Amino acid sequence: MQTVLPLLAALAGYLIGSLSFAVIISRAMGLSDPRSYGSGNPGATNVLRSGNKAAAVLTLMFDALKGYLPVLAVLIWGPRFGLGEGTAALVGLAAFIGHLWPVFFKFKGGKGVATAAGVIFALNPILGVATLATWLIIAWFSRYSSLAAIVSAAFAPMYQLLIWEAGPTALALIIMGLLLVWRHQANIKKLMAGTESKLGQKSAKAAAPAHKPAKPAKNRKKA
Repeated sequence: MQTVLPLLAALAGYLIGSLSFAVIISRAMGLSDPRSYGSGNPGATNVLRSGNKAAAVLTLMFDALKGYLPVLAVLIWGPRFGLGEGTAALVGLAAFIGHLWPVFFKFKGGKGVATAAGVIFALNPILGVATLATWLIIAWFSRYSSLAAIVSAAFAPMYQLLIWEAGPTALALIIMGLLLVWRHQANIKKLMAGTESKLGQKSAKAAAPAHKPAKPAKNRKKA
């Protein structure tokens, strides 16, 4: 049972992480699929390019919660079953991987920034505040969400190792950080080329799909 329970908890975390709320919320609100415009990434930043701020906020909130709640559940109820920090870190990593490769959406997911933030806040709230502050500072001055995410992904494990200690949390943060940077390869190329979209920049293809206008009836009468 000492091996089975952590694996079952990780599986549950992965399945929760596989819920792509960018797609779910966009469909519920009658918006275009976020994978069809902008960066093609099913995440809050790309949903914001639809011009619908409410949809973006909801996506951000639920993507963060699906990383936060599974980890919090392990930290609260896990000790009575012998589950500790190691399992909590594993569950958080599984939820993050679920967002990247969601089983419910043909393994085509987002970049995991909000979900990683939720995991970090659950594992170490103070570290979560420090990482969020890093993201806000970089985003405020650069207006690039991708750059802020990359810098934050690099700094989070550094904060953990320098201020706290090496352990399961640090290992999970390092893996998530590496995956986040890897998932931002296209953004890094755009940043270097100066073609990356800035925060709030609306995509021309982000509007809800419009119905094709009916073709006018041809006048068959001779002039």
